[in-house]
Amino acid sequence: MYPLKELDAIVMRAIGSLKFVKEPAGLYEPLEYMMSIGGKRLRPRLCLTAFNLFSDDISSQIIQPALALEIFHNFTLLHDDIMDRADTRRGQLTVCRKWNDNVAILSGDVMCILAYKYLQACPAARTSAVLETFTEMGARVCEGQQYDMEFETQPTVTSREYIEMIGLKTAALLACSAKMGALIAGAPDAQTEALYDFGWQIGLAFQICDDYLDTFGNASVFGKKIGGDILCGKKTWLLVEAYKRASGADRVRLETVMALPSDRAAEKISAMQQLYIDLGVKEAAVSAIEDFHARALEKLEGKGFSSAQIARLREFSETLVHRED
Repeated sequence: MYPLKELDAIVMRAIGSLKFVKEPAGLYEPLEYMMSIGGKRLRPRLCLTAFNLFSDDISSQIIQPALALEIFHNFTLLHDDIMDRADTRRGQLTVCRKWNDNVAILSGDVMCILAYKYLQACPAARTSAVLETFTEMGARVCEGQQYDMEFETQPTVTSREYIEMIGLKTAALLACSAKMGALIAGAPDAQTEALYDFGWQIGLAFQICDDYLDTFGNASVFGKKIGGDILCGKKTWLLVEAYKRASGADRVRLETVMALPSDRAAEKISAMQQLYIDLGVKEAAVSAIEDFHARALEKLEGKGFSSAQIARLREFSETLVHRED
């Protein structure tokens, strides 16, 4: 197996060498901009990591499908930013702010289409299974986004509903990434499905970590302003958990903080941070992240993985849950 740093370097070189059609510039420049502003490149890294558990033959047959995952992921972010009215992404202007909504919609559309083009490089014998896995994932991501939007107008969201939503919106793509790598490598079915389950659980941990960092992270490291979820009333894991825990005076306090107007943003963020601490939500989020991380590793047990393969997946997963950005 290649060292993880070498796999990461392969991904970064591949993304840096991406060449898109140049005309019309109004369609492709926003796409190139979106792909160039950074990110963790987590999905292609996981895909290559899963592939490399079974094969060292890293060629275009795995690299291009891995790129398809990153292109698709950025397509979803581009459209998410429109729906969220987001001003920045990874510390840079979003496409919908730098250009406009119509440009962002159309450039996002072509990104989705190009993702399928890059999938075509996978081995012919694996094409059907890869397409089925990828297409099922795409539908699930859209389902998750729909639930996320519906949550905006729901008075309350249960923990179960929230986990189901982030499973579809976030975990499905990570699960697909792991499974695709195994599929293209020709891994046994039991291990391929175990990697899908691993990716799903680690995806849940990753999203809760993202929720946590949006409230308690370091803005200069996290890449966006801290407290954005608080200001827009987004139903994150932390807020859902706070509503579950708060009663009596704490519930009144929670509702009071939620009702603070936008011109008191700093006060609202600070008050909600303190409330999360007082209710034990901050500590519980850290525990939940570790719990889903442990569940991810448990999905690998008894599936025929070697100790070296499990150690590699543990090494990779720890970069997702023990992070600051």
